[in-house]
Amino acid sequence: MTSEDLYSLHIIGSRGLGGAERFLARLVHALMDKGQRAAVVCRPNSRIQDILDPSIKRFYVAMRNGWDLISLTAIRRLIIQQSPAIVQTYMGRATRLTSVPKKCKSIHVARLGGFYKVRGYYRHADAWVGNTKAICDYLLKSGMDSERVFHIGNFVEPPALTPTQALEEIRGRYSIPSDAVIIFSLGRFVEKKGFQDLLGAFEKVPSEVFGRPVFLVIAGDGPMQPQLEKTSRELGFRDRIRWVGWQNRPEPFYDLADIFVCASREEPLGNVVLEAWAHKLPVIATRTPGPLELITEGQNGFLVPIAEPLALAKAISGLLQEKEVAWQELGAKGFETLNSRHSKEAVVEAYLNMYKRVQQLKH
Repeated sequence: MTSEDLYSLHIIGSRGLGGAERFLARLVHALMDKGQRAAVVCRPNSRIQDILDPSIKRFYVAMRNGWDLISLTAIRRLIIQQSPAIVQTYMGRATRLTSVPKKCKSIHVARLGGFYKVRGYYRHADAWVGNTKAICDYLLKSGMDSERVFHIGNFVEPPALTPTQALEEIRGRYSIPSDAVIIFSLGRFVEKKGFQDLLGAFEKVPSEVFGRPVFLVIAGDGPMQPQLEKTSRELGFRDRIRWVGWQNRPEPFYDLADIFVCASREEPLGNVVLEAWAHKLPVIATRTPGPLELITEGQNGFLVPIAEPLALAKAISGLLQEKEVAWQELGAKGFETLNSRHSKEAVVEAYLNMYKRVQQLKH
């Protein structure tokens, strides 16, 4: 089978909209741009539908918690009916519920964006993709066949700039002064994303630089939101922080920002770093596995210890004290890294080559 007539079925079982969901959407769109056929299997109430083009075929399976035999059967039946060349699953729920029938020629590729439990979840796949070298090393140490483990990173396309009028409307909607320096972050409000550390750091960041007020803008939602908002009130900078909620399309907030911060305590890759670079933003991130692979200290970003607000505050304050041209230069270096190592063309070609390779290994 040639890449020209390859049909891939992409299965994800989450409700939310995070890095894995955004990458699935990007990859499916990119494959279709290359003339491939692709479809998505998701839960009926999944938020991934908000970012999928209406032209993309989709199928719905409940994919409940645990060993959902009804969903397992539904996915098997769907694979038989659709007969895709590639069945690509994302994260544990979809992967454990996907079992390609022996009579089918479909190949199961499990894509991992984290150090997930392998036994009972991933071992039955035909091949595995890790989006960082560290994840691939983890798979090899877990006993996976080295010929079937592939390192393919993520990509983010440089977006069109948000019109000035739209940015002004956002400033007005959230009462952000026109001269404010904006530090931006986004993600799920859960402990591993480190927003509690970001708030602790922001308390120690100067309230203004070069006569301009410094604001913190955070996009996202999650169970820790009430606690985080309470912390911002107790620390006394509630008037300089803006909670803008979950954003399906956060691009305007990246364009509004001057500096991006990823304060995660666990970050296997860091799609947000790539997204920030796509907007030419300078990035400060914690020394988690993903940012450690992406960032070269001082060249295309800065790295700080995990869960240490004082160190994060020092890095933010130091960058703020630099001239604006220094922020732009650092952001430009990140943009160069994105284009050289994480371009759409390179990543899509790597996936197509991997698909052909695993077909050869199985058949």
